[in-house]
Amino acid sequence: VQLVESGGGLVQAGGSLRLSCAASGFTFNDYYIGWFRQAPGKGREGVSCLSPVTRNIYYGDSMKGRFAMSSDNAKNTVYLEMDNLEPGDTAAYYCAAVPEFWSSSPLCTDRAIAVHRFSTIGNWGQGTQVTVSS
Repeated sequence: VQLVESGGGLVQAGGSLRLSCAASGFTFNDYYIGWFRQAPGKGREGVSCLSPVTRNIYYGDSMKGRFAMSSDNAKNTVYLEMDNLEPGDTAAYYCAAVPEFWSSSPLCTDRAIAVHRFSTIGNWGQGTQVTVSS
């Protein structure tokens, strides 16, 4: 299982970026795929998550309305479109994957993204840095 993120960079506040996470070595549709971020000195935060059970995408509260996750099964790639970026969005962004059969309960719902469980059992990419200047 390999995940490779790309698309990060430096952008001014109010700008947009699209991150990509290219997956290989596993069947895309059978995995929870999540985007996470971690700013210096802060804990890991769930950004968005695609559920293989419901096929819905769930978002962290501060991202709703500004971020949009999508997937291209033919390319085995998920994307994170980020609009109206704020300096507070500055962080390293990671994607992670967990096989659906590894978890007896959902890793993401409309109430929460299970950051700790992704961190414990997930396969992670190396991350891509997003820096938003004011």
